[in-house]
Amino acid sequence: MLNPTIIHALQQIVGKKNVLTDADVLNLYSCDGLRLQSSQPGCVVIPNSTEEVSAIVKCCASNNVPFVARGSGTGLSGGATSNGGVIIQLSRLNQILEIDIPNRLAIIQPGVINAHLSLETLADGLHFAPDPSSQTASTIGGNLAENSGGPHTLKYGVTTNHILGFTMVMPDGNIEKFGSKHRYSTDLDLVGFITGSEGTLGIVTEIIVNLVANPKTRRTFLITFDAVSHATECVSAIIKGSVIPAALEMIDNLCIQAVEGKLKAGFPVDAAAILLVELDGDASTTQWEAEQLHNITTQFTCHPIEEAKDEAHRQQLWRGRKLAIGAMGFLAPAFYTNDGVVPRHQLTHILNDIYRIGEDHKLKVANLCHAGDGNIHPIILYNPQNSGDKDRAFSCSTDILKCCLEYGGSLTGEHGIGTEKVNLMDTMFTSTQLNLMMNLRDLFDSQHICNPHKILPTHAGCGEVRNYEN
Repeated sequence: MLNPTIIHALQQIVGKKNVLTDADVLNLYSCDGLRLQSSQPGCVVIPNSTEEVSAIVKCCASNNVPFVARGSGTGLSGGATSNGGVIIQLSRLNQILEIDIPNRLAIIQPGVINAHLSLETLADGLHFAPDPSSQTASTIGGNLAENSGGPHTLKYGVTTNHILGFTMVMPDGNIEKFGSKHRYSTDLDLVGFITGSEGTLGIVTEIIVNLVANPKTRRTFLITFDAVSHATECVSAIIKGSVIPAALEMIDNLCIQAVEGKLKAGFPVDAAAILLVELDGDASTTQWEAEQLHNITTQFTCHPIEEAKDEAHRQQLWRGRKLAIGAMGFLAPAFYTNDGVVPRHQLTHILNDIYRIGEDHKLKVANLCHAGDGNIHPIILYNPQNSGDKDRAFSCSTDILKCCLEYGGSLTGEHGIGTEKVNLMDTMFTSTQLNLMMNLRDLFDSQHICNPHKILPTHAGCGEVRNYEN
């Protein structure tokens, strides 16, 4: 626990009941969705306003105490944790402050659940496009921090493409505004720079988000393949054929077994892999794209294409995809997933490597992919009761990510770096690039107390050791 004097100062800001110090309670905040690592915070503080967040941060800064903002805790890279510092829990900052239909935008607080915003704007024919699979639980503040994606980012882009501006509490506690309702500006684009910085540059307390018109027509197709390579090769052919689906997802057989065992989504259990393809737009456009899709897929499969019969069937198929990772408990007591990225044409190669690496580590690996983006989600199954399984799962993931880099890809597509991949950053970037990032971060947080030890390695491999300890 933190120094009692600091605890008392925080209680003066938000009230005694809003500063959590009980060891059992703090243990609940010791990890996020990445359960391979844990760090118990010194305390958890629950503010009710931007002004209270500012006061909390000023208290931390004056006492050189590290802090980190936290939303729903669904992140998968260990980013929303603190070892001995202050977690600023933003769940009460959960209001939709304004919905501006003429300008197709909304102003919200960071604790708003992703899916809730689209429900509020549904009657007006608009929605918030980024749709991570955790969207019924994850907050838009967390989506902003990680630059989250989702199945529909192939056509609509990731979170950064839908953030117009925000209010942010800086690491010294001052309140600043970046961006605005106006979509065109000659200002330096710090909105794009801060989005995806994983809470290392400040704490966002209000967000201006873009809203997108609901498509007039949605058509969802399930395509069955007898080989994973046929599915991955079909992905590139679809894009090459001038069809840009709203979503283009691949699911392999092991994952299908879990989904059908748990959710009964209607996926063919004997398929080596399936593609879920969603087309949207006006009726004439989706009709042309559907015809193209049929022509292209016949080159890779002899199975007939299944189209969702109605909205209920469409939702059933997407429920199978969105809840697929959670269904893995049907196959194993524990699992671990990452989110590496490869160029789309390398999907066949990376999946072959994933299966090989899993065999090398004596672990089964199921696969989900945002295939249209080349964003993989290998799901490594293990049993924490078996000696060494947990470590082998992490090593398996590391080897997969290294393969992604060898194919010209990235360590992350949407989960972030956090603590999970920080030690691989000097594999992806040169020492010069890492030092540049560190210098930019220093401009925001010279004390190194704003979510320290995340994203950037303390040793950048360039003759410089960063010590962020208090």
